[in-house]
Parts: sequence; C-alpha cells; structure tokens
Amino acid sequence: MSVHSLSQRDAPIVAVATAAGRGAVGIVRVSGPDVGALMAAVVGRTLPPRQAVFGPFFDGQGQTIDRGLALYFPAPHSYTGEHVLELQAHGGPVVLQLLLARCLEALPQARLAEPGEFTQRAFFNGKLDLAQAEAVADLIDASTEAAARSAGRSLAGAFSQRVDALLRRVVTLRTLVEATLDFPEEEVDFLERDDARGQLAGIRATLKEVMASARQGALLRDGLRVVLAGQPNVGKSSLLNALAGAELAIVTPIPGTTRDRVSESIQVQGVPLHITDTAGLRAEEHTVDEVERIGIGRSWGAIVAADVVLFLHDLTRLGEATYDHAESAIAQRLPADVTRLDVYNKADAADARRPPGAGIVLSAATGQGLEDLRQALLERAGWQPPTEGLVTARARHVQALARAAEHLEIAERLLHRSEPELELLAEELRLAHEALGEITGHFTPDDLLGEIFSRFCIGK
Repeated sequence: MSVHSLSQRDAPIVAVATAAGRGAVGIVRVSGPDVGALMAAVVGRTLPPRQAVFGPFFDGQGQTIDRGLALYFPAPHSYTGEHVLELQAHGGPVVLQLLLARCLEALPQARLAEPGEFTQRAFFNGKLDLAQAEAVADLIDASTEAAARSAGRSLAGAFSQRVDALLRRVVTLRTLVEATLDFPEEEVDFLERDDARGQLAGIRATLKEVMASARQGALLRDGLRVVLAGQPNVGKSSLLNALAGAELAIVTPIPGTTRDRVSESIQVQGVPLHITDTAGLRAEEHTVDEVERIGIGRSWGAIVAADVVLFLHDLTRLGEATYDHAESAIAQRLPADVTRLDVYNKADAADARRPPGAGIVLSAATGQGLEDLRQALLERAGWQPPTEGLVTARARHVQALARAAEHLEIAERLLHRSEPELELLAEELRLAHEALGEITGHFTPDDLLGEIFSRFCIGK
C-alpha cells in the first residue's frame, strides 16, 4: 500500500466493490467514521444495524439516482472492523459511478479506496491475520474447485492456527533459554529440567509437516509452469492440443509451423498446469529466418522460467545423425536447475523406434500414454493425493517456513554442544520466531504489506 493510504488509515474510503461492466447488481462500499452522515445524505434515514433496507438513493439535489438495498454494519461487527455502509444498486456502470461520486460529495473527507484497502483495514483492526487476508485474494483467484476449497480453509484460519501453535512452542523454548541466561548463578538448569532438546526436536518435526503441507498448498494455488521443448515437428503442438482437449495450436507436417509461444491452463487432480508450446529448437539458429530466430529466443526464455520442461523426442527420427546431433546440442543447453522430463512421441507410427532411455512414451495423435504423462508431471511437482485438510499457501509462506527451519537446525546444533552458547541459541530462536511471525503478520514490515495488498482488486 502506498505511503498516502498508510498515513490516512482513519479516513473513510469508498469504492465500487463489484466487477467492472454491466450486471444485475452492483455494490458501492464505504468504510470508516462518519458513515451516519453519509446515510442521512444518500439514503435519507438512519439504518438499523445489519438489516437490508430498500429505498431510493439521492443525489445532492434530492433527486433519485436509483432504488436498491442499503446495509449498515456498525463497528466492530463488520468486515473491516470499522463502520461500513453498502449500497446495492442496479449494476450499470453509470449508476455505480453516480453513487460513487455522490458518496465522495456527501463525505468530503472520504477518498477512493486503493486495491486491497478494505482487507488491509480488516488486518490492521484484527479481523484477519495476514495469511487469512491473503486467502481472501486466493479464494477470488482460485482456478480449480480444490484451490477454492483450500483457500476457504485458509480464510477460516486453518493454516494460521498451525503456524500460531508453532509460534507458541518457539516462545516457550525462548523463555527457557532466556531464563537460563538471566539466572546463570542458579544451580537449576532450566534447559535440562524442561527437556529443551526434546522440545526443539518436536518443533522441528512439526515444522517439517507444516512445510510439506504449505508446499502442496502453494502448488495448488500457483500451479506448475510446464514448457514443451524440442526440435521442429516432434509433435509439441499436437501434445498441447491433446492435453488441452482442444485445437489451440496449428498442427502441420511442415517444420517450424509454431513461431511463437502458445499457452493453455489445464488441471490435473485439482492442480493447475500452465502449459506453453514453444517454437522448435535447432542446433544452429543462424540457419533459420529472422522471425523463427525470434521465436526460438522466446522459447529459451520460457524454458528458463519453467518449473518442468518436457523435452520431446520423435521416435521415428531417432538414429538419424543430423537429428541426434541436434538433440545432444539442445540437451546441453537446457538449464540444469529446471526439472526435465523426456517424452518420446509418435509411438503409434509404424517406423517408431525404441527410446534410448527412461522417459514417457506416448502418442499425441491417439492419446496413448497421456495419463502416464499427467501423473509424471504431478510426481515431478511433488504433489501428493489431496486431503480434506489441505490449505492454500504462497511462495512467501514456504520461504518463511524454510528460513525458520534453517534457524532451528542451527539452534539444535548449538543446544547439543557440551557447553551451549546460550546467546547464539537465543538469537537463532528469535530469528526463527520472526520468520514464522511474518506469515501471520506479527513481524511483517510495511513495504511487504504494501506489496501483498496492492495485488488485490479494488473494493476488496
């Protein structure tokens, strides 16, 4: 969020809370103090709390803008924890803009809300922690049923509760270490008496479980970026069409038909797979025309950014000297840090040959082996069969958990020394505590909050 809004958190904010365009119903939402004055100006009456009241909405001259439902939610029993007024009118863009302008006119101290500012206020007012606030956006953006259900569990606090439980255990251990530091002259060894080693081992074991669940949740939210790569005419476009179940890419026997990237998102067991077909790669790019050269350059850019690269091979051309030379040259250029899966296509062809190594053998034309490919992609992603308790998570959550795990690992090594350096141990536990606290917002700096909430839609 910008400095402007951070410095004016108490000012009333106004926004259209429904999507742009025409619809049956549109909502203008107001949050902040002085909502009573706005009710009198726009609705012409005082509204009872949490009851929908039908009536006209007035402009500055007392003329009716529209007729609809008005709802008033007094603080703290509202989404933001502040006084909230919602005006539900007909969903025409002009009507909603007139209502928006009228609210700003009737409440001069109000301003337009920035993206995510209603949810940000809910966070600052203790209605949601940061992980729950992010789950709001995840629920809106969910592309699969599994992702929506998991985001709903995160919004209900399931993920936050697991993190908070870890935080409490780390705080307990920190207290033991600090007590030992504060009373060095005492003969009582707090760490031994309260089994600090056992506590730390238990915390690390639980953290490992939470990290595994968070990785699954992040995969469910973000999906897997899959790039189809290989020489021209090995069947990349045919495979994209087969996986998508639609004719998305042009398929011809002419090498180099695909000149630019073609992308499609599908889902397998609720996991989004973002698949990109790329221009055919060649061993020597200076032999192709300028357009194809640009396409090949974009192909390599997509490969570098991929989570998984499907390296397609043509079973009918294996053993040809020119083809095999190009295969070797392309393989050497593939990034070492990107997961690679070898896929041998055209298994249905009469002249198909035996693949030289491990990989998936399939036919994009007949569908043979497609299910094996889907399962292999999920395995490469580390996906496990979904459970009812799965929650969505973000990359930043996984990174914070990983940092906490690193600090706890160092702390355990320190604790197992014959003479533990308690100051260093206390510092590692503090850093682990802060890393976990970033997830729910206990130790989150304002610049990170701004980055998170700026990705929300306006009005939410």
